[in-house]
Amino acid sequence: MSPTPDQKLAFIDVERDLNKRETPMDRLICGDVGFGKTEVALRAIFCIVSAGKQAMVLAPTIVLAKQHFDVISERFSKYSHIKVALLSRFQTKAEKEMYLNMIEQGHLDIIVGTHALLGSRVVYSNLGLLVVDEEQRFGVKQKEKIASFKSSVDVLTLSATPIPRTLYLALTGFRDASLISTPPPERVPIKTHMSAYSKETLISAIKYELDRGGQVFYVLPRIKGLEEVKDFLEQSFPNVEIAVAHGQQYSKQLEDTMEQFAQGEIKILICTNIVESGLDIQNANTIIIQDVQLFGLAQLYQLRGRVGRADKEAHAHLFYPDKSMLTDQALERLAALEQCRELGQGFQLAERDMGIRGFGTIFGEQQTGDVGNIGVDFFFEMLFESLSKVDEHRVISVPYQSVQIDLNINPHLPSDYINYLENPMEIINDAEKAAETDIWSLMQFTENLRRQYGKEPSSMEILLKKLYVRRMAADIGITRIYASGKMVGMETNMSKMVFKLMTDSMSSETHRNSLVFDGNEIKAELLLELPRAQLLNWIFQCIAELHACLPALIKY
Repeated sequence: MSPTPDQKLAFIDVERDLNKRETPMDRLICGDVGFGKTEVALRAIFCIVSAGKQAMVLAPTIVLAKQHFDVISERFSKYSHIKVALLSRFQTKAEKEMYLNMIEQGHLDIIVGTHALLGSRVVYSNLGLLVVDEEQRFGVKQKEKIASFKSSVDVLTLSATPIPRTLYLALTGFRDASLISTPPPERVPIKTHMSAYSKETLISAIKYELDRGGQVFYVLPRIKGLEEVKDFLEQSFPNVEIAVAHGQQYSKQLEDTMEQFAQGEIKILICTNIVESGLDIQNANTIIIQDVQLFGLAQLYQLRGRVGRADKEAHAHLFYPDKSMLTDQALERLAALEQCRELGQGFQLAERDMGIRGFGTIFGEQQTGDVGNIGVDFFFEMLFESLSKVDEHRVISVPYQSVQIDLNINPHLPSDYINYLENPMEIINDAEKAAETDIWSLMQFTENLRRQYGKEPSSMEILLKKLYVRRMAADIGITRIYASGKMVGMETNMSKMVFKLMTDSMSSETHRNSLVFDGNEIKAELLLELPRAQLLNWIFQCIAELHACLPALIKY
């Protein structure tokens, strides 16, 4: 099939970003379900892999990840030198270890998976492109981790209904965006029916679809209730194959169910919103969504997009319990969905979502907000006024390897703990790698270590604290920490204004009062000379308090 005009423009945008930009690409491809966003991503992946780099494709659910893996494997099957792999929680430990080694050694070119790909154990040989599908489905912490790639890796984000913050960054030019709004020639708009729940309407809608040889999605917001619905439908349609699908099922069971539904053997699939993204089943042209008030606007739009992917007229039946029980926001969401009935209106729907929820904080974790209370123009007037003062509030981080810790403390691990660890040298190297990556990876490493081996002995705790101190020091622009008698010195690139803002935000009065800014150093005069382990603990607490002030400042 030849590309639509919008797809061609998106191809040109992405190719220009990959070949001519001095900084890494960070582009949002916004297009309706089935409008060809994946095709743009496939061409970008081919460009990157052809240049000898690796590509990571990140999906919010294993169902969507598996579909991406199948599409990519089929598309690249003629290129035998390009290796594709799927990393998921359904694999055995041995399979995972094999893939992790292949990724690190550069033997895999395209890696597809869920948020497991963001873990500290996944080390890439030469990552060149990160493709994020349905960004709005990931959690805040995962999005922050994705953001950490953007300084060195090209990032392509695919979404039909981006979260309000992402949308506004695109609209205002803070982020590049390509809009695909031309539907494929054979697509027909989906008929949306919204009403209070009625068994008669429900049975009639399912019977209509089955009579024309089609299949039905039946979606509920929670796992609890799926079996009850199955019992009801089996009584109503005794000779029809019905199955249940949700994320807590065993991998083989879930895969088999999805495969049978895709092949047309199962006629009614009762499921949670695990089917929200990616499933492309041409013969399923009716979707029933119960308790719509418990879904988000983007979720409902994505779910509705599971049908109508062929040339048949599709139907989406949205049931709510009683309008009197709905909140004002829920009513606004339903009204917005009812109005955005035409093809290609995901972008407009995202704009409505932004109007309902606001667009959050651009330099923080909040993704929605109350911008409607002050108005968009006034908000941006305040924003640009704040940005004009950016130099005064800048925290310039330094490379982790450049930070020196001169404290003369080198703990020795007890022999019984060394014997208890499976591979002590590898664990210590992993800790160092996690610290070099970012504070989030180091925290993940510590949590995994304690989960596997229990609470560490004091010597291991000292070793970890040194890594934390070095990592946090790098983040806040401290290049060297040393001690001389009762005095602790920290050489830094931060300004006096930043130092004052940070110390004013510190919760510990003891730490705040002991710190003095002197030229390019932060100094602390202690009451007495502490033993080395206690001194490290004092520095750790002090640096942690300074590091906790980072979200209030602008970090470069």
